[in-house]
Amino acid sequence: MRRALSLIFGMAMAVLAVPVSPAAAATSVSFTPRTILAPGVPEQGFDQNVVPVGTVSLNMTAGQTAYIVSVMRFNSATGRSLADNEVVCKWAGGSKNMVIGQNVLQRGTGYPDLEDIQLTTRYLVQPDVTGTVTCTAQVRSASLGYDDEYFTLASGSLSFADQSVDNTTAGTPIQSSVPRTVYFDPANPTLRVPATGMFDLAPGFRGLSVFGDTNYEVLKPCSDPGCTTGASTARFTLFVNQWKADGTVCQSASTPAVTKTMLYSVHHVYVPLNKLFEIRTDAGCIPRFNAYVKVDHVSGYSGGVHGIARNLPDARGASTTHNSDMSHIFAVPYK
Repeated sequence: MRRALSLIFGMAMAVLAVPVSPAAAATSVSFTPRTILAPGVPEQGFDQNVVPVGTVSLNMTAGQTAYIVSVMRFNSATGRSLADNEVVCKWAGGSKNMVIGQNVLQRGTGYPDLEDIQLTTRYLVQPDVTGTVTCTAQVRSASLGYDDEYFTLASGSLSFADQSVDNTTAGTPIQSSVPRTVYFDPANPTLRVPATGMFDLAPGFRGLSVFGDTNYEVLKPCSDPGCTTGASTARFTLFVNQWKADGTVCQSASTPAVTKTMLYSVHHVYVPLNKLFEIRTDAGCIPRFNAYVKVDHVSGYSGGVHGIARNLPDARGASTTHNSDMSHIFAVPYK
């Protein structure tokens, strides 16, 4: 990828807006505002609404990597509801899916930032065959009570923000997801996930734009109904390391720590982080890196980092299902 640093900075702001270059305009779509049904909890089984809101496609070669971004803003809920921003990308014989979610609160709770929320689902897609990759953004919704509720998809868009992202020297995208939910250990209230392993780049890159997106889950300490009124406070920091040939650290950098207090009624919260990391070539430094999100429990209820969401219905009432990654980390190199 031969793009200016300014474009990478634009990607870093994807939580606010989706950067779309003129060349990518044919592979982007804006969502039509609409009311979303959040079905009530059934007496038996499971009921989740699935509403496709936009589709884009891109012709790709085997091993090519692209950067897909979906932004959705939700508000005007009639009652507490699950709101998920899911992207399902498919190609001949394969797929890569991602979902970011949070409960949206009804109007008048006194928490305006939880009544009007914006979720960004962004990740890298690499098909193993040449052909067309089709990505669909869809809202997944459910009421947290027995009655049907409604909320509004106020705005949003889906875009291939970069159609050709450079890979590691092994030919793989710089990307990793948390396979299963990881909770704090009371004896060591720190998690280091999502995390990449060590990866190498070819020489010649100026830097990395590293994204660490966490879905944090709040855990109540008991089964008593009164345990649902508390909150969890945690601190999130994205770290990036570059290494030397002798195995010692060349340099480390991190984002400013973000401390969030999350109500149990919201249950899981989206925490996006981004770091622009400049690569050094002096003092024995080589283009070898790793990155991770450090999550520290600060106070209140315990919590954890969401892993892959498994067995999601393909459509409301469908018997067929799929999995979608949740908490994840990825990087886009730039020259």
